[in-house]
Formats: sequence, C-alpha cells, structure tokens
Amino acid sequence: MGFALWIDAKDGLAWAQGTHEYRPMGSAVIASTDQFRQRDFRKTRRPPAHLRRSFVGFFGSLEEVNVRLRLQGKWRRRATPAHLL
Repeated sequence: MGFALWIDAKDGLAWAQGTHEYRPMGSAVIASTDQFRQRDFRKTRRPPAHLRRSFVGFFGSLEEVNVRLRLQGKWRRRATPAHLL
C-alpha cells in the first residue's frame, strides 16, 4: 500500500489517495492540521482536478503521511504524476 498526498494550501486541506493496485482504498480529505485515519477513505472520492499542481509526494504508509503533516514545514508542490489522474 502506498499513499499519494496533495496539499490544498488555499483551503487548508490535505488529500490522500491509497494507491494499492488491486484493492483501491479511494481518497480522503482532512484539515491539513489533522491526521489521516483508515476510516477517512472512500472508494468513490477522488481528489479534485484543481489540485493537479499541488502534489507533494508518495508515502509508504499512513503513518509516514501523518508524520509529514505534523512537521508543518514548507511544501514543495508539483504536478500530479500522470498515472494518478
């Protein structure tokens, strides 16, 4: 299981998408000051198109995503990889 993360700085939100190949988790959205939990994910939810230039990276676990959110440092946002669109 891996997780892609987007930061919506304008609205103060963090979006994550589970990237497992054969059993997709879907996506979750939380306040960027909060922490993701397994129950936040919905298979039918997708990150919005306006976040295509707000991708911050891939993480190996939800714990890694949450650790990065706790750091609250400067985000290096870039284009979303094509295979996630």
